[in-house]
Amino acid sequence: MPLSISTVNVNGIRAAVKHRSETNRGFLPWLEDSSLDVVLLQEMRASEDLARDALAPALDAGWHLTMSESSVKGHAGVGVLTRTEPPAVRFGFGSAEFDDLGRYLEVDLDSDLGPVTAASLYLPKGAALTDAEKDVVKYEEKMRFLDEFGAHLGRLVRSRRHVVVGGDWNIAHAEADIKNWKGNLKSPGFLPHERAWVGGLLEAGWYDVTRELYPGESGPYSWWSWRGKAFDNDSGWRIDYQLTNRSLAERAVKATVDRAAAYDLRWSDHAPVTVVYE
Repeated sequence: MPLSISTVNVNGIRAAVKHRSETNRGFLPWLEDSSLDVVLLQEMRASEDLARDALAPALDAGWHLTMSESSVKGHAGVGVLTRTEPPAVRFGFGSAEFDDLGRYLEVDLDSDLGPVTAASLYLPKGAALTDAEKDVVKYEEKMRFLDEFGAHLGRLVRSRRHVVVGGDWNIAHAEADIKNWKGNLKSPGFLPHERAWVGGLLEAGWYDVTRELYPGESGPYSWWSWRGKAFDNDSGWRIDYQLTNRSLAERAVKATVDRAAAYDLRWSDHAPVTVVYE
């Protein structure tokens, strides 16, 4: 049986499940209508108790939630929804600074493809380096995260298990990953050192499976600003993706972005990115 994994930044799980209209019923109907095995969630922005309340219909239907909430109220938080309870869970990646901020979570799963480790990541957005103190703080925080997390990924890619790290990476690697790349050369998420960091991961054995399946295509974008006509004009960024080790990359057969049909049908400013492995 194939293994279907989706990753989505929900931009607040309580907001995502909100029933906005008869045509926009939120995250839960989307989940119910899917045939997914694993859903990697980012930016939950809720305590685990509140997240479980928001996801109660899905949990009652048999989904299992594993979550790492942030010690900062209303900030970050990652989760993993699975069809069966994971036999093993790991919170964080061994960082004294970042492990309690709800930015990374791993679960082990058994599948027809063999043992799988699935991880949900919410990487800091950061900032361009300016003279402003707040920009310096955000820039240096992201640099520290990249250094520590990169070392963890260097170890993880050598695992004998299938491994997928999906999430909001907050870095677009290539020009094809941003509609307006020329206008964002100095923007956080497209800075030279950030793009080089992702490139280093790919050189070290990680595979960007969507790009592997659809080389040379623009996008498909997964995030659009709420402002202006960004969504209507498909002026987006591809910052949500799944990186896998070689053994799982060889099983990837299809990747899709579940972009809403219209602006008012969105339940997040991100769209789910799904990969099917066989």
